[in-house]
Amino acid sequence: MSATEDTDAIDRGQADNARWSSLMAAAQSGGEAEYRQLLNELAAVIRRFLLSRFGEQHFIDDCVQETLIAIHRARHTYDPKKPFRPWLFAIVRNKAIDLFRQRRTRTRAVERFQREQGVLAQAGGESAFREEIAAGRLLDSLPASQREALVLTRIIGFSGAEAAERLGISEGAVKLRVHRAVSTLRRMLENDDPP
Repeated sequence: MSATEDTDAIDRGQADNARWSSLMAAAQSGGEAEYRQLLNELAAVIRRFLLSRFGEQHFIDDCVQETLIAIHRARHTYDPKKPFRPWLFAIVRNKAIDLFRQRRTRTRAVERFQREQGVLAQAGGESAFREEIAAGRLLDSLPASQREALVLTRIIGFSGAEAAERLGISEGAVKLRVHRAVSTLRRMLENDDPP
């Protein structure tokens, strides 16, 4: 970029920042038309930003939508006396990170499930107990509270804190439930007793 192009980009950025700040202030005061205009402009900017960082990916549109929802929910936190762009891009970055975490968690859960299915298929009918495992009934034999904690942490891959938040219990309680579930399953496997 030449010095002139840099100056033009800075001027456009400052103009955008001032316009968006003004539109958000009007939206906070109930201006529906201004809010619609702001969201339309931001959708295009967010999409361009994500494309420049990640390229053409199937999740870009989802991330744009999630970011617009987050902006809507957080619009009351914007202070019109402060620059708009840092507030906006903090939300964009957080939503992109959240989306990547969700995708990584889902990918890990699918991979883990496929590995487990491969192991179970290799074990092939050695006992009625192994058939119970393959049919998914082993986890069903656990109490619901232990099963939920175990699935969230060991199968889906949530941290203890994330599982605790989802279950509405303390992290220590999650660890205790997982420990008890693992102990129960270990006893069943050692005894080779069907549930």
